[in-house]
Amino acid sequence: MNARTILPLMDITLRPIPRYIDELASHGGLKGVDIANITDVSKATVSRWKAGDIKPQPRSKLIVSDLHYVVSRLREFYTPEDIRTWLYAWHPQLGGQRAIDAIHDKRTLDVLDVIDRLENEAFL
Repeated sequence: MNARTILPLMDITLRPIPRYIDELASHGGLKGVDIANITDVSKATVSRWKAGDIKPQPRSKLIVSDLHYVVSRLREFYTPEDIRTWLYAWHPQLGGQRAIDAIHDKRTLDVLDVIDRLENEAFL
C-alpha cells in the first residue's frame, strides 16, 4: 500500500482545525462568533474552517490551536460555560487583560502560567 491509497481514506474528523472548533464548542462553551472574534475573521470564515472548505492562515491556526490547548487545561477546573466566562473575564494576573485577548496577542504562555497557579492552588 502506498501513500496514494492511504490519503483518500482520511476524513475530515482527522483534520485538527475542524475537530478543534467542535471541541471548543463542546468543551469550552465557545461559539463560532467567539472564535471569529479572537482570530479577527468573520463568523462565516470560521464556519468554512469547520466544514473543511478552507484552511485558516497560519496566524489564525496558531490562535485556534493555542485556544484549544488552554481550554483543554481549563477542563480540569471548570464546566464549558464557566470556561467561556473565564476566558472573557478580566484577570489581575494578566495585567487586567482578558485571557482571550492575551491569546490573541501571542501571550498564551502568560495564560498558561495563570492556569498553572490554579493547578498549584497558588493565587497571587
